[in-house]
Amino acid sequence: MLRVVIDANVFVSALLRRDSVPANVLHAWENGLYELVVSAALLDELESVLRRPHIARRIAPAAATDLLAVIRSDAILANDPPPVRHVPSDPDDDFLIALALAAGAQAIGTGDEALLALELEQPRILTPREFLTAIEPMA
Repeated sequence: MLRVVIDANVFVSALLRRDSVPANVLHAWENGLYELVVSAALLDELESVLRRPHIARRIAPAAATDLLAVIRSDAILANDPPPVRHVPSDPDDDFLIALALAAGAQAIGTGDEALLALELEQPRILTPREFLTAIEPMA
């Protein structure tokens, strides 16, 4: 089964718009179409973003809490790998690539332009729409 790291921005977008492409990425995981890999650092980032006032005003606290609970209980929790420099324009994104490589993930789903600009063979870095297209044959 495909192992994937999903960037926090995709989860936040999924909560902001329940009928969006990022929401469908989340639904695909909930329906067992791929294995979601997270780490403590990724969960911390997601929690931090969800607490930002401009985000928290737009997402029901119960929705944020439920999402974090489901991810914590059902995703594969990998150890945080040591940072490796991969994203020259945004070093804060390096941990996503290091996590994907350490956990054997084949893809990263993200809306982050700095990550999408990278040309890596593994892991593949895909927009939410590209990711859904890639897993469509598995549905």
